[in-house]
Amino acid sequence: METQKFSYDNSIVRAFLYATVIFGVVGFLIGLIAALMLFYPELPEYFFGTDDETIASLRSGNIQGLISTQGAFGFGRIRMLHTSAVIFAFVGNCIFAGVYYSLQRLLKTRMFSDTLSWIHFWGWQLMIVSVVVTFLMGINTSKEYSEHEWPIDILIALIWVLFGINMFGTIAKRRVRHMYVAIWFYIATWVAITMLHIFNNLEIPLTFTKSYSAYAGVKDALVQWWYGHNAVAFFLTTPVLGLMYYFLPKAADRPVFSYKLSIIHFWSLIFVYIWAGPHHLQYTALPAWAQALGTGFSIMLIAPSWGGMLNGLLTLRGAWDKVRENPVLKFFVVAVTCYGMATFEGPLLSTKTLNKIGHYSDWVIGHVHIGALGWNGFIAFGMIYYLLPIMWRTKLWSVKLANWHFWLGTLGIIFYAIPLYFSGFEQNLMWKDFNPDGSLVHPIWIDTVTAILPMYWLRFFGGLLYITGAIFMVVNVIATVRSGSFQKEVPAEAPALAKIETAKREGEKTHSWLERVPLIFSILSFIALAVGSFIEVIPTLFVSKNVPTLAVVKPYTPLELEGRDLYIREGCNACHSQMVRPFRDEIVRFDGANGEYSKAGEFVYDHPFLWGSRRTGPDLQREGGKRANSWHLKHFDNPRSFAKGSIMPRYPWLIANDLDKSLTKQKMNLMANYLNVPYAPEEIKNWETSVNEQAKKIADDILSVKEFGDAYKDRPGELEKKEVIALIAYLQRLGTDIKTAETKTASVE
Repeated sequence: METQKFSYDNSIVRAFLYATVIFGVVGFLIGLIAALMLFYPELPEYFFGTDDETIASLRSGNIQGLISTQGAFGFGRIRMLHTSAVIFAFVGNCIFAGVYYSLQRLLKTRMFSDTLSWIHFWGWQLMIVSVVVTFLMGINTSKEYSEHEWPIDILIALIWVLFGINMFGTIAKRRVRHMYVAIWFYIATWVAITMLHIFNNLEIPLTFTKSYSAYAGVKDALVQWWYGHNAVAFFLTTPVLGLMYYFLPKAADRPVFSYKLSIIHFWSLIFVYIWAGPHHLQYTALPAWAQALGTGFSIMLIAPSWGGMLNGLLTLRGAWDKVRENPVLKFFVVAVTCYGMATFEGPLLSTKTLNKIGHYSDWVIGHVHIGALGWNGFIAFGMIYYLLPIMWRTKLWSVKLANWHFWLGTLGIIFYAIPLYFSGFEQNLMWKDFNPDGSLVHPIWIDTVTAILPMYWLRFFGGLLYITGAIFMVVNVIATVRSGSFQKEVPAEAPALAKIETAKREGEKTHSWLERVPLIFSILSFIALAVGSFIEVIPTLFVSKNVPTLAVVKPYTPLELEGRDLYIREGCNACHSQMVRPFRDEIVRFDGANGEYSKAGEFVYDHPFLWGSRRTGPDLQREGGKRANSWHLKHFDNPRSFAKGSIMPRYPWLIANDLDKSLTKQKMNLMANYLNVPYAPEEIKNWETSVNEQAKKIADDILSVKEFGDAYKDRPGELEKKEVIALIAYLQRLGTDIKTAETKTASVE
């Protein structure tokens, strides 16, 4: 048979590989800074001058120029920047490097379009830079793993579509009849992320930098965690499994252990995974049937996940001597093991028994990082060490340094995760501990914070070990590249593929037929993914009785609406939840002995929802009216001045900055016209009067305290113009609509 000559494009792989290395170190460094801020909240003060002298200057009106921009370095913004950098910049570039390398070789053809490849690369890097700039500016939507505002969402969608065209175009011109298992996972990834990204990011734009979620409250929470859980499933798992199925057998020089197990692994995983999102919302105001579905399918998820893990590990049968000698295989073995650990622990955490212990605690943070650092990170490192000698036609500069990287990374994961497990258990035990008389043993939240600080120190040490290993990798990469000769075009030769018949042949196995008809394969993948999504999401979105509204709950005032947007800007929901679950300890702690847990109807005007996923600080859903306005101002000024041991950073820019009210009326109009928030025309017309009256009332109350009255005596009317007043207004509103007597008698609309 006559063969055709062509070449593989290594230049696009090199570009994504370099981006993976660079953004990996950047993402780890930002994470290390965030970890440091959890026990050293004075870090921004050390660099940017938010000490007592600066605050005194603020109060006297001598505002330093830096003070109003240093909010970029607040913990909430740094935290979301870290997660986005690791997910989209580090893992994203790693996935694309691996896909562009493996796809060409598995299909025996060059990529469909070099132009599309490079548009994809530069478009993705543009997206990453845009995320960095906007997050540091406080431009975000607060939705976990998807905090980007709508123009960036559109950019991601366009790049993703171009990537899909390039991938499916390459599959269409392949020179092999059947698609290998890695390609199945690439296809499912593209289909799932397309669906998830579109529906989760349906937003109503207000300006180029501000939008509101099309969903509210419970509906928004369900859609967000349908996306959030499955972003982990279909961006951090399925494409990485595709890389595992290609690079692990290549590095071990052995075939995949079981073709049949690959089939079972793939189809059961993509069908079951998509249902599991609601397990992030156990004991919340989400309808119970959705919580139950999430738990049931999460438990079922153990089987396909462990099937994939065993398929990977058993591929190394008879190759364990190579594992001892080859750092690439060492990384892959630990990566696959971490995948197995994380996918066993996740379903366990979805059960109500363990969820009430783990949720909102550091246990979940440890669990997530087993996956991020162990599974994603180690697959990336193994792939990088595998590709370097091949693409640069040389030996790895230092196998010893790669082994050092492996051991430092492994120890880093251990020192990172295990302290957080202990921290999570200790948090929960302290939160739920009662005296014989029925009072809380630890009623003061700060007690539970100071008790776990040693765990945060160990966690930081683990992160330091991990990033040190990554720096060793950078040295190894640079030295290997310098010692080698990069091969941009790799000559190849393969026989042309005759036209593929789409009809199933007599006696041909069904899956063998599917592997040569990518269109049908993709459609079936979509159906497998869409079934669970439809059954879980559609009833909650469109059956109104699933989310009843409470007559006592009213929309936010214009000033409270502005305060809520400031809360989102600063990423406050990274540390504070707004969801009192139906547990005795939470009701007593957050709403008093005769209080109420959170109801679905409380959140019907929340665009977006702000239930949070962690409690570094206390829950705020019943915060309204608990403390004086002056207490809140002091708290933003310096929480450690009256809460010894607090790890909350200062927010002096809120005191320095004037509130921007230029869009308040447009915000109310948008919510009334497009989001069914019942603002009356008269309320919208008189928005400015409402803002000024409420702000003056709060400011006057604060100034009645001598300390603040003296500080602002020469500047009458100034305090009421500041951002902090709007944020205080929002906090003082939380939970005030819901009172025990009213809730019991309120009509349900």
